[in-house]
Amino acid sequence: MSVSILGAGAFGTSLAIAIARSETPVTLWARDPGNMATTRDNTRRLPGFSFPDALTVTGDLDDAEDDIVLLAVPMQQLASFLSKHADRFKGRTLVATCKGIDVSTGESPAEIITRICPDATPALLSGPSFAVDVAAGLPTALTVAAADPEPLQNALSGSNLRLYRSTDLTGVATGGAMKNVIAIACGLAIGAGLGESARAALMTRGFAEMNRFAIARGAEADTLQGLSGFGDLALTCTSEKSRNYAYGIALGRGEPPAKGITIEGQATAKAVSIAAEKAQIDMPITNMVVAVMAHHITIREASEMLLARPLKEE
Repeated sequence: MSVSILGAGAFGTSLAIAIARSETPVTLWARDPGNMATTRDNTRRLPGFSFPDALTVTGDLDDAEDDIVLLAVPMQQLASFLSKHADRFKGRTLVATCKGIDVSTGESPAEIITRICPDATPALLSGPSFAVDVAAGLPTALTVAAADPEPLQNALSGSNLRLYRSTDLTGVATGGAMKNVIAIACGLAIGAGLGESARAALMTRGFAEMNRFAIARGAEADTLQGLSGFGDLALTCTSEKSRNYAYGIALGRGEPPAKGITIEGQATAKAVSIAAEKAQIDMPITNMVVAVMAHHITIREASEMLLARPLKEE
């Protein structure tokens, strides 16, 4: 079995390294491969990690013709990328590694795949993971979701990359999307000096919010208790390696966020807020994040609004 990975950002590159390290042939496609094929590394996006022998780099999509295709493209670019190349994906298994909700359609990655590539098999790879950890071969556990996830579980697991399987595409997608929104909220709290207790409260109540939204969209109740929900939330809300958490910290401190970095939680927060309002789902933390990002309220005002909500049973 061989694997194609489309997108040579940090995470796509790290997955290519991890899977190829197990001697599975991997083709890594990049829009601009530069000299990666000759230097055998990706110094621009993931410096310090050499490519295993089983990893081939290309700038030609015709070279990435494996049956299993990992889509390591940003969430808000997924629909346009698939629309442009839909014909080449017929009959193939498309595994989205991005996490979020399309801000223009409200769709998850799997829903986008199903709509644009109806002859392909949609799948998701999600869970608590940082690119540098995956590339370094540190122990990492993820969830792979599909109608029949076992073949993907066997094909993509390695000595340090352990995959658990799920058939709940909705739950896995929603957990991966929503944890970024809660991570921004936690970053805001830490950046504004509201303290660790406030972060713990936001993580806990945010997790309840994630569950409400996921179940309303048809997810199974237990899915978010796993790696793609609670596990990813715990990692993303506690480490400055998390782009969304770091963005929240910068915003909380009144500092400009890092340039040139994709913050998936920004668009996802807006998409979730819109969907939740239509479905009449109570999402106070998500709405607070959207309002603060838009500079409609200050972080202090957001904190006071959350604390002033009616008292209720947990």
